Amino acid sequence: MSWRIVVISRRAKLDYQLGYMVVRSEEITKIHLGEISTVLIESTAVSLTASLLAELTKKKIKVIFCDEKRNPSSELISYYGSHDTSNKVRKQIQWSKNIKEAVWTEIVTEKIRKQSELLKYLRKEEAELLDSYIKEIGWNDETNREGHAAKVYFNALFGLDFTRTADNIVNAALNYGYSIILSAFTREITSNGYITQLGLFHDNMFNQFNLASDLMEPFRMLVDREVESMRLAQFCHDEKMHIVNILNQEVYIDGKIQYVNNAIKIYCKSVFDSLNENDSSIMKFYKIEL
Repeated sequence: MSWRIVVISRRAKLDYQLGYMVVRSEEITKIHLGEISTVLIESTAVSLTASLLAELTKKKIKVIFCDEKRNPSSELISYYGSHDTSNKVRKQIQWSKNIKEAVWTEIVTEKIRKQSELLKYLRKEEAELLDSYIKEIGWNDETNREGHAAKVYFNALFGLDFTRTADNIVNAALNYGYSIILSAFTREITSNGYITQLGLFHDNMFNQFNLASDLMEPFRMLVDREVESMRLAQFCHDEKMHIVNILNQEVYIDGKIQYVNNAIKIYCKSVFDSLNENDSSIMKFYKIEL
């Protein structure tokens, strides 16, 4: 089971050798590909061989590249994540409007529930308002309870003056964490043979990750909780690594304790089963002790 998140934060050369990723820097480090779930290339002074990239793709290992500001800017996505990708894409195109809306309703409900749980843990009275929004959610969230909940939720977490569009440290941390979570979801979607452009609710022609944007919604709270607890005065390398480590935290799903990375796999599989079997009741969500 892959579990390591490998972060390359300084000048290095990466190549492939007999099943291992070899990191050549001041020292030489070898890491077996079977242990790696994600490689985060944080420095632009890193070179990689084509043979390593090919092997990482074969092993369905997510590779995230950062820009000169060390923020995620792109990722490596394979053309064919599964042996039956063509068949999976045909099924994806044929998912009915009804089941897509049913699944989206469950996702939005769970997202607001997770937000409410965090506010209750922090003893914020706004949690009661979010609970009322959950009861008011209609089919496909036509009344946009998600949007109303988001405003109440973020103001309760970070203050009444906080907005998600502001240029500040908190938003930088949130965006960084969301991009890491989004990358984990694109990996699972492609490895299951589906394409990320065709979403359930998100339908932006400029967003090639519409489906990942849909599925990740209940997992955003993990980032929100981490950022709130960090009380950020700066957002540099150490803080970023703290957020990356969210993927190695433990949650409860499907009767077992799992790392977030594995919980994403289980959850995505349950969503695809729901869509293909026309039954949103079989979706599996994670739980966490706050």
